[in-house]
Amino acid sequence: MSRKVNVGIVGCGNISDAYFIGSKKFDILNIVACADLDPARAQAKAAQYGIRACATVKDLLNDPEVEVVVNLTVPKAHAEVNVLALKAGKHAYCEKPFALNSKDGAKVLALAAKKNLLVGSAPDTFLGGGIQTARKAVDDGAIGRPVAALAFMTCRGHESWHPSPQFYYQKGGGPMFDMGPYYVTALVNLLGPVTRVAGSTSTAFPERLITSQPLAGTRVPVETPTHLTGTLDFAGGGTGTLVMSFDTWPYPLPCLVLYGTESTLEVPDPNSFGGPVRLRSKDGKTYDELPHTHTTDRGRGAGVADMAYSILRRDRAHRASGQLAQHVVEIMESFEKSSVSNRHVLLKTTCARPAALPVGLGANELDA
Repeated sequence: MSRKVNVGIVGCGNISDAYFIGSKKFDILNIVACADLDPARAQAKAAQYGIRACATVKDLLNDPEVEVVVNLTVPKAHAEVNVLALKAGKHAYCEKPFALNSKDGAKVLALAAKKNLLVGSAPDTFLGGGIQTARKAVDDGAIGRPVAALAFMTCRGHESWHPSPQFYYQKGGGPMFDMGPYYVTALVNLLGPVTRVAGSTSTAFPERLITSQPLAGTRVPVETPTHLTGTLDFAGGGTGTLVMSFDTWPYPLPCLVLYGTESTLEVPDPNSFGGPVRLRSKDGKTYDELPHTHTTDRGRGAGVADMAYSILRRDRAHRASGQLAQHVVEIMESFEKSSVSNRHVLLKTTCARPAALPVGLGANELDA
């Protein structure tokens, strides 16, 4: 590309390092400034990475040098900060989830359309070599016609290791809105949009005891479902089963498996950019690991870079788009809606299946 796109980061917490470091892999990105509700935290990150620290978030949003705001605030602030960025005339890209409900997400998309600005959202892990290799296998017909998908994310919760795990158990949290974006986004990338959802949800423990520092001994009330089982009907045919839990002891389940009329494909962990891709062998007795068809040297910032190319070339749709993220939000919230209402939920949103990355371009796969 002829020039870089200037980026400002709002929110300098734990995840920000992954963006500061990961963005250096993409020639199109130039992080110029950061801001945080805690100015000292922004100053520390600015000093660490050699950029400017803005005194306030408002200052960053109004900074004429910043073209894209990367929104790394807490989930409940994602939609609000996206709106503020768009009102300031900036493109916006936020961490997952895009919003805590589809109503707030719709407001962001409507404003972006009105302002002729782009919005995007994590996760961008589906742009990694692992899931792109799986995507190519599906597109090449390796499994035949997709019939079903299974996805599992089961753990005991985050209070044993996270320094501030309270928000995982507040409304809008839980395993679905924390980890679900990785799995649902991967499924939409592999199989296309979803038309109908059903779910059953539960909460095994009314409160959680934090054992990690610095809040060890603090009890946290649980306000959201912490075990969810759901089914998805895909517009292109086939169904999916999804289990997301903070209530279970770990067990060696696969992260994501696709079943087709001709074969079965094991997809790597959607929370990673790499990982093995395994296809059922012709004799049906083993699973053969497929060589990666795309680069795995990719990290946080891939979605921002992909959107940056679309900022400079408006005839090009970016992949980790607001439309995709909004569809994922409605899917996720519909599991609990279904459980509460005792019925299937017909989805109102849809999205285009993200374009697959081209093969053979190496590090330049996103620039296509």
